[in-house]
Parts: sequence; structure tokens; C-alpha cells
Amino acid sequence: MAALLWTPELRHSLERWLQEDLGRGDLSAPAVGDVQGDALWLAKESGCFCGGPLAAELFHLLNPAVQVQVLVADGDAVAPGTELLRLHGPAAALLAGERVALNLAMCLSGVATATARLVAQLAGSGIHLVDTRKTTPGLRLLEKYAVRCGGGLNHRMGLDDAVMLKENHLAWCGGLAPALQRVRRQAPWPVSVIVEAETAAEAKAAVEAGAEGVLLDEFAPEAVEGLAPKLRHRARQRGKNVVLEVSGVRPEQLGAYGSCDVDLISTSAPVTHSPWLDLTMRFCRE
Repeated sequence: MAALLWTPELRHSLERWLQEDLGRGDLSAPAVGDVQGDALWLAKESGCFCGGPLAAELFHLLNPAVQVQVLVADGDAVAPGTELLRLHGPAAALLAGERVALNLAMCLSGVATATARLVAQLAGSGIHLVDTRKTTPGLRLLEKYAVRCGGGLNHRMGLDDAVMLKENHLAWCGGLAPALQRVRRQAPWPVSVIVEAETAAEAKAAVEAGAEGVLLDEFAPEAVEGLAPKLRHRARQRGKNVVLEVSGVRPEQLGAYGSCDVDLISTSAPVTHSPWLDLTMRFCRE
């Protein structure tokens, strides 16, 4: 199961999101007064759930008296009618936290669901699906967590994780060799260097230059099948291993790469093209 990295920044974000909705206070709260209530979260469609611990933390931040029982682990498959969470506490707090908690869980469950469907296309291939830095500003940690819940892996969390030299780097630095020399002089050990290649010649040059990873951008499956063994062979001749990654793949074409000798397929689709998973919160009074 994917583990969520709890940080002070994450809890601060949850507090800010609650404050965004609450403003100067919930004007509807006096309608329920001090009533204690119970609530139940239900899935309204099939998918991969993500956001239970986040919802629990949101309600606790809003009012420590709220009790939350998470019934479905993040990453588990759900069907319409699946019970996800049970809540008990001041009805005013349950109502005040409902929208923020559901919005967050529906968004992340959508990412996890989209990821799981793509991962299923690569089942048995040995190829891992990884995400990208195309994330919603402020939500990167959570969206990448949702990708892991859906069975994917995280690529770089940020620019400080690894060196990735793309076409613009190479266009502005005078070529691959000087770019590699500069970054290896300044990047801390053992940071890896990944080079994006748009042609077979660029991929071969990246291996010759000693890159730890080569990203084959928008290569057709048949092109990858012919090129990947050559890149691995040349890397072994140099006494190195190379991580081969494919990007620029249309989601519906993922399975066509299943027989290719690559390690990773990177895609932003689970984050940038996923609809929210429909969830609901049902209330009852004690």
C-alpha cells in the first residue's frame, strides 16, 4: 500500500483549504446547533479509492471531537454502494468539512483510478508506469501519492531529484557533452542524469556520453523494439546499465509497448486527463 508522507506543509495546506471554504465561519451552522450526528461516505461509481486518511485529518483539524472510521484503504478498488468512511461527531463540523474532504478525495480517487487502468495495460510486461511533473500547483505531493495508490511509480518529485536534459537544454548549452560536464561538476553524487532523445542518433549519443537514463520521446513501438536492445548492449560494453524510458505515448496505445525492452513509460494522463470519481456523504441524526 502507498504511504502518504505527512509533513507540516501538508497539514498547513489542509488548514488553508478548510479556511478557504469556511471564510469567517459557516453561516448555516446555527441551524443544527449542538446536535451530534453520524455520516457515511459511499462510492457512486467503480474505481480506485484515495483520500481516506486525508479526510480523517481534515475533520480532526476542523474539530477533534469528530470520530472517523476509514473502511477502505487508499488504493483499494470500490464499486457503487461501497461504504468508505463512517463519521460521528458534532453535526456542524460534519457539514462544514464535507465539501473540502469530498472534493479532495474525489479528485485523488480520479487520479488513482486513471492510473490503475493504465497500469492494467502493462500487466505482465515488467514495464512500470511513472508520472511526470505535470501536476496541479500545490497538489503535487497528493497527486503523486494518488498515482502510487493506483499502482504507478513516481518519477521526479521536482527539479532537485535528478538531472533531465531536454531539447531546450541541449539547444542552449552547445550540445550534450558540455551539458553533461557542467551538471556532473555541480550536481551532488549520486544524482542520475537522464537525457531526452527524439531520434535514434540522439539516444545513442546519450548512451555514449554516459547518461544513466535515456528518455525516448514519441517513438513508435516498432522503433523502440529495434533500438532498445542496441542501447542496452552499448551501455554494457561501457560497463554501465541504462534505464530506458518512453514518453509521449497516447494512453490508449500503452499496451502496444508491452513487448518492448524498456523499464518505464512516463505519462501525465492520470493527472491531466482524469475525471473525478463520484463519491457522496449521507447523514443521519442520532
